[in-house]
Amino acid sequence: MVDRTGNRTVDDAVARVIDGERLDRRDALALLAQPVEDLAPAADYVRAYYGDDTVDACSIVNAKAGNCAEDCGFCAQSVHFDTGIDNYGFLGPEEILEAAKRAERDGAQRFGIVVAEKGVSKEKRPDEWDEVIQAIRLVRDETDVEVDASLGILTEEEAEILADEGINHYNHNIETSPNYFPEVVSTHEFEDRVKTLERAKAAGMDLCAGVILGMGEAPTDRVDAALALRDIGVSSLPVNILNPVEGTPMGEDGTADISTEEIIETIAVYRLLHPEARVRLTGGREVNLDADEQHLPFEAGADGMLTGDYLTTEGQSPGDDIEVVERAGLEPNTDQNEFDPEAVKARSSDDGAAVETAAGSATSNASEPNATDD
Repeated sequence: MVDRTGNRTVDDAVARVIDGERLDRRDALALLAQPVEDLAPAADYVRAYYGDDTVDACSIVNAKAGNCAEDCGFCAQSVHFDTGIDNYGFLGPEEILEAAKRAERDGAQRFGIVVAEKGVSKEKRPDEWDEVIQAIRLVRDETDVEVDASLGILTEEEAEILADEGINHYNHNIETSPNYFPEVVSTHEFEDRVKTLERAKAAGMDLCAGVILGMGEAPTDRVDAALALRDIGVSSLPVNILNPVEGTPMGEDGTADISTEEIIETIAVYRLLHPEARVRLTGGREVNLDADEQHLPFEAGADGMLTGDYLTTEGQSPGDDIEVVERAGLEPNTDQNEFDPEAVKARSSDDGAAVETAAGSATSNASEPNATDD
């Protein structure tokens, strides 16, 4: 971690960020062109200056899987694609609570209730909406984790209700830049996602919104997405890397269209554009980064992760995630949920315990072949 690299472009950008200046599009594109060995330590310096030396872990539960009417080209849960995942309706509140307790046990500070559909509608599906509210209350009252939600498009009334119920962060990823978005989704528009984020923010919730890298977007799209998120005002920026799903339009090649170096460079630039946000490495990191590379983004400005299983595939063990954090010279955050990292690592080393990861399918046995975060 250094404040001077000898690279004039990088050092000038860092100095301006420390002085409170916001970098612009030209700055960001110039930074993406710099050597990763200069960018990474500079971004790490900015992370430490504005934050601390902890990595904040969140976890999710796939509370309603499959049969989504939207056609997001990366998503295993779209009804438009034959991906072979298990479909199920909304899980009971008690099942969601059990998933939250696993997340709490495994060191997550935040727990997100995720539903795969355009939006949980209070008006169209009142019974399901009531179950969502019951689940939120159970997790809020019976665990120490912060309760987050990713329920699709919201009305103003729904956003206000969720805020009143204590939802901390509302997640609604923009996925990519406004320009590239039509290449990814055709059943709704980029602005639809922005409007939901604005409603959630106006209601008093913090925003968790991010991107998926490696979908064929250009470096300019990666920058434009980060700038759009800054305009919206996110406090948590999840960075997914495409995990190609067989049966989806983006699953044909079987690999993400991005290199390890590009991943690290993008993380670093996102840190410089979002100096005070949690830049969170999430879905696809295990399949796109070798085991001995996973710590590198956390040496380049990342300070958050999603731990446990993903929406339709297994993640690595929470103990392995803690070791990744420690290898980067950081430590797990325990501000919201105090836990013993050594106990989590010891439990994860037990072959039988590795199956019961914190999130993904609430039944703890997600075994579908392919997925990515959305």
